[in-house]
Parts: sequence; structure tokens; C-alpha cells
Amino acid sequence: MTQFDLALRGGRTMLPGVGLTRADIYVTDGAIAAIATADSRMEAIESVDVTGRWILPGVIDAHVHLGQDISAPKNAADAEKESASAAAGGVTTMLAYLMSPKPYGDVFPDAKETMLAHSHTNFGFHFCVVTPEQVEAISSYAEDLGVSSFKVFTNFRGDEGAYLGLPGNDDAFLFDALQAAADSGTMIAQHAENIELVWRLRQKTTQSPDAGLPAWNDIRPTYVEAEAEGRVGYLASVTGASAYAVHVTSAESLAAIQRQQAAYGNLFIETCPHYLTLNAESPIGSRGKVNPPLRTSSDNEALWEAIRENQIDVLGSDHVPRHFSAKDKDIWSASAGFPGTGTLFPLFLSEAIRRGISLETVVNMTSTRPAQIFGMGARKGRIELGFDADLTIVDPTTPFEITAATQHSGAEYSVWEGWSSDVSIEHTIVKGRFALRNGELTDTTGEYIPRRFSGRRALTELAGR
Repeated sequence: MTQFDLALRGGRTMLPGVGLTRADIYVTDGAIAAIATADSRMEAIESVDVTGRWILPGVIDAHVHLGQDISAPKNAADAEKESASAAAGGVTTMLAYLMSPKPYGDVFPDAKETMLAHSHTNFGFHFCVVTPEQVEAISSYAEDLGVSSFKVFTNFRGDEGAYLGLPGNDDAFLFDALQAAADSGTMIAQHAENIELVWRLRQKTTQSPDAGLPAWNDIRPTYVEAEAEGRVGYLASVTGASAYAVHVTSAESLAAIQRQQAAYGNLFIETCPHYLTLNAESPIGSRGKVNPPLRTSSDNEALWEAIRENQIDVLGSDHVPRHFSAKDKDIWSASAGFPGTGTLFPLFLSEAIRRGISLETVVNMTSTRPAQIFGMGARKGRIELGFDADLTIVDPTTPFEITAATQHSGAEYSVWEGWSSDVSIEHTIVKGRFALRNGELTDTTGEYIPRRFSGRRALTELAGR
């Protein structure tokens, strides 16, 4: 008789095309080896009772920054603390942005080794392409390093990116990156803001030290983002590239992308929990500074409605682990971004349930769709035979309060401090091993996930399997 490594018994499992249904999961060699009814009672070396729990595909956080300078994970703490936060929040795979003007062949090996040694979760990378030489290397990055998604900052004109050590670019640079992505079956992920318009608004603004989040929204308004999203979407259609709009914030930006989608299908949309739950009126001070800014409550609602209508592909955290000491300043000098990978899933799931949004939609945005778009869909994002045993086990009846003290992140704060989630994460299983067990972290480490294709090419390859 076959003996499995692990059996998860008594839970309700999210099965593709079926939804939550009573089924036990059996795991061998890190993969899902059997899905069975309760009366089968097959043998396993270890059996875990998950009665009353939901067994969901492992959460994928497709938008993470690591390191205090957000350029790369450089030491044990950069990898261990932030991946611990992710695993505690049910994340089994994170995709982190590496950001450097150096050739990524020089940057990638150290970042990979740091993560292999210290990450609680599986991981992959996106590269921020900031030089012409990096654009020329896009195809080789995908073929040789397994990185197939590349960020372009449309807001880094002139010296705008100098604080991160990055050179400026222009629309010709964007066009070349899109063309390189089209030619190689990879994808551009755009940070879309028209910085020339921001500069104009800055010149007209008196930067009062007492200004708050509304002032930050005022100098980077929704049309600054929407115009850039429309431009990227159109140029993607000219080149035939796939483009992924990171951190979409507002009804106006969403509409700009959808106008381009009506004529060209290779455009994908991500939003973040903070654009769903926070806005410029939230009482969080400069800790809530982020680019693009927090918007309005009506934008919160517009994004939720788009989720209800399945118009948004992915939920990413845009996790930034900088310490709170970089945030507790006036709005003009505080750094942008805040931690969120640990709260990404339990917060979103709880808020979605309260709004009557289906669990299928939640799982699609946090697991299935990111796996498919980012070239992992043949082995991740669904509970199917042969897929990786990356699983998030949810207790749907036990709430928990979000506090920085339980978030593990080196940032040591949360903009959702004191918020409550109606659900909690009981186990996080990475390739058949517990990264989180009964709410407690283990010493399990993840593996590197190479991805040859992203975007439309990834979806085409998956459909042809």
C-alpha cells in the first residue's frame, strides 16, 4: 500500500471548478499526490487534523521589495524577517524586485544565495531595468536566470531616481523595453506616473511641514497615474508586449487601462490592500506615504467593485521593509512605502468576505492568477494532482488583531495597527513542509522558482500543455 509523506484530514479544500469541498490532501516529495474523500483513510507518515479549516492554494505575493534600501536582500535579516512575515500571513511564494544600475548577472547570484539560506518561503525575482544595457539583456535574463518580468519606472525622469542610485529614462527607453519584452515572451511591469506633471504641481505647492496625506495626493493626483497607464498600454499594443500595471490606485487609472484593454488584451492589472482599505483621510500620518499616493474613499469603493466584477488580476502587497524611523517625519521628507506582505492575505480575505466577494475571486487574485501570469501556473496556484504542495490553511472562525509585534518585519510598524481580521492563518505549507505550524514559524526554507515566460506568452504556454 502506498504511504504518503503527509495527510491533511478533515478540512474543506478549494478545488478548481468546484470550490470549497470536503476533501483530504495527501503529499509526497513536496507535491500533491492524492485528493481523496474522508472515508479513504490512506496511510501517511504524518497526519494533521484540519477539521473546520479551509485548505487553499498557497498565496503568492507578486510585489515585494527587500532590504532597507529596497534594492535587494543583502543579509540574513533582509530575507529572514520579511519572509517570516510573509509565511505568517499565508504566503508561500514571494516575487521580489531587484533594483540596480549594475548588470543583474552580478546582482542576482548574491540575492539568490541570501534567499536560499534564509527565506521561509519560495521566491523568485523581477528585475527593474534602468539602463539600455539591461534592456538589451532582457532575453538572456529570462533564459539564463529565470527572470521574465521587468519593472520600468515611468516617473524616473532626470534625477528623480537618484535617491535610489538610478539614472533617468524617457519614453524611447520605455518603448525599447516593451519591444524587448515582446520579442522574448517576457513582461514589463510599469510604475506609471507622469513625473513632469508632478514637478509642475510641486512648483505651485507650498510645502507646509504640517501637511499630511491629502497634500501628498494633491501633488501626485490620479490623472498623473492614469495618463501614464494609458501611454504604456498604447505603446504595449504597438510593440505587442505584455504590460502589468502595478499598484493601481483609483477609478481613473483603472478606466485608463480598461480603455486600452478594449483594443488590446495583453494588459494586466494589480492593486494592493492599502488602496482598498486606506485613503488620504486615514489617521496614519506620514507612515501612510506611498507612491502612487493613497486616494479617496470613493476610489477604495471603485476598486472593490472592479474586484467584484473580476476586472483586477492580482493583489500584491508592495511590501517595503524600511524601518519606521524613515517614516516618522513630515510628509515631504518621510520615505515612501510601508510593510504589508504579512497582512496581504488575512486582511484581504476578511474584508472580501464582509463585502460578499466570493472565496473563488480571492483565491484567483492571490494565487491562481499570479501563478499563471508570472509563469508558474504549471505547478503553482491550484490544488491539483502533481502541483507543488504549497498550501495556506485558514481558520475561518478565529479572528486576530494586527499588531507590529506579531508581524516579524524589520520595519517594526504596520499602517493597519489595531485592525482586526475575521480569519487567521493556522498553517503555511511550502513544498510539503510546514513554514508555519499552528501559528508558529519553523526553520523551513524555500526554493528559487525560475520563470522563463511571463504575461501572454506564459498563458499561451500553459494553455498548450
